[in-house]
Formats: sequence, structure tokens, C-alpha cells
Amino acid sequence: MPMIDVYAATGTFADTRQLASDLARTLMGIEQVPDIPLFRQNTAAFVHEVPSSTFSNVAGEHGHVRVQVLTNAGALDRDKQRAVVAELTRVVAAAAKDPTLAGRTWVLLTEAPDGGWGLAGYAHTNAELITAARAQMKSLSGDFNAQQHDDAEQ
Repeated sequence: MPMIDVYAATGTFADTRQLASDLARTLMGIEQVPDIPLFRQNTAAFVHEVPSSTFSNVAGEHGHVRVQVLTNAGALDRDKQRAVVAELTRVVAAAAKDPTLAGRTWVLLTEAPDGGWGLAGYAHTNAELITAARAQMKSLSGDFNAQQHDDAEQ
């Protein structure tokens, strides 16, 4: 259940809420996690708009975007790392309506250590997250099967 933080100059994006949603959805797809509430509700992005005067590279340029992705340890193999960087860069440039921004977008991939992923006030291990996801999938499957049974009886 990754968290994404985007830092950009104020006004870079016309619709920051849509950008946040697009980034979260894209990352969830790359991770290939089940489309269940546990993941939909806890995969999120935050767009931080900052004055362009508050950041610069060594050359004095300030038209960059920084995207930091925090995942649980081991969530992204090498192919997924490449896909995350490429796709989030594409989403950011598209949201800014500036294809040149792709060349000025920095994506940082960070992993939380096992047990260093807090959700609902509890520091979960990867195994605990997997167990919670499986339990939810089973529950949803049971709800779906019960609904089908109810529909068949009517």
C-alpha cells in the first residue's frame, strides 16, 4: 500500500486531485495487487505545491518535479521499478500538459522495512498485510457468492 508524494511548483498542475488519483491508480496497477478496498483505500498520493523560489538545482533551475514513492520492502522487483519510474513520469508530464517535464521529473523509490508500515495504528509486517488482503478477498468472495445465491432464490 504505497504512498506517493509529489513536490512541484505551485501551478504546475491544473488538477492536483486528479493527478493524485491517477498516480495512485497507476502504481496499484504496476504492483499488480488485488483490486480490493484494503489496497484502493490505502494506496494514495499527496501533491505538495511549493513556491518555485523554494527549490533549485545546482545550475539554479527550478522547473523540476520530485516524486517519492514509499512501498513495503520487496514490493517492486526490477521490472516494476522501471515501470513505476517510467509511468509516473508519464503521468506527471501529462498532468502538467508539458511533455518536456518528463526530462525534469525525479522519481525516488523508497522501501519501508518489514514491520515499518503503519496502518490503522499498527505497524504491519509484509506477512500481516498479505494475510489481511487474503482475508478481505475471502470475505468479498463470500459476499459475492452470498449475493449470487440471494439473486438466484428471487
